[in-house]
Amino acid sequence: MNPGLYFAIGKKARDLLYKDYAQQQPLQLRYQSFDWSFDFSCQIEEILPGVNTVFRVTIPDSGKAELQYLRDYVGFNAGVGLKANPATGFEPIANISGVIGSNLVSLGADLGIDITTGTLNKFSTGLSLNSAFLIASLTLSDSFDSVKASFYHLLNAPTRTAIAAELKHRSSSDATTLTIGAQHALFPFTLVKARMNTDGKVSAVLRQAVWQRFYVSIAGEIDLADSNNVPRIGLSMALKP
Repeated sequence: MNPGLYFAIGKKARDLLYKDYAQQQPLQLRYQSFDWSFDFSCQIEEILPGVNTVFRVTIPDSGKAELQYLRDYVGFNAGVGLKANPATGFEPIANISGVIGSNLVSLGADLGIDITTGTLNKFSTGLSLNSAFLIASLTLSDSFDSVKASFYHLLNAPTRTAIAAELKHRSSSDATTLTIGAQHALFPFTLVKARMNTDGKVSAVLRQAVWQRFYVSIAGEIDLADSNNVPRIGLSMALKP
């Protein structure tokens, strides 16, 4: 009956619409016309009853260590790390989040703190509703400047066929974007996803399990609203123990 952690709010829709796509990280290493990054994470479960430890490093962007606590009706996460800033180098950050509720309804908040200045630089809150038919979420982020609503619906479990949509509005720029997407497993080890949004961007990704726990994804994106846009192609590889 535990509600999970804060990052699980809206995760199903977020993974379908954004995971494995050819999207650029905030900071990457460049070689000629290629941008690349390396992401490594490790989780140690049950170091104490209900407590997990997670280590994550994204080269050259950031590194972080977290403690996660899960019990009935509550989930808590705290972490410290370093985040790259192109102007000032690496900056120490801290993050605290908590969720209360159940596996049906949960409410949570996430706080980000700049350790150097001692200021609160991130605050968001979210609500999640989960059922066998539909998973929906509503989040407020960027100090309540952005509001995002999303839903995820599984159509066919054996083929992992599902649809998702996300509506995001940013008050400071008065911009609203609707993103819709779908996924389908052509074969047990081959997953195809596609998405489009009201900004004119159309994307697709093909993920193939090469070995039992090794995945290769090829993704592409084109901006139909920009006549001078060059299509982007991305390649990612993941090893999951």
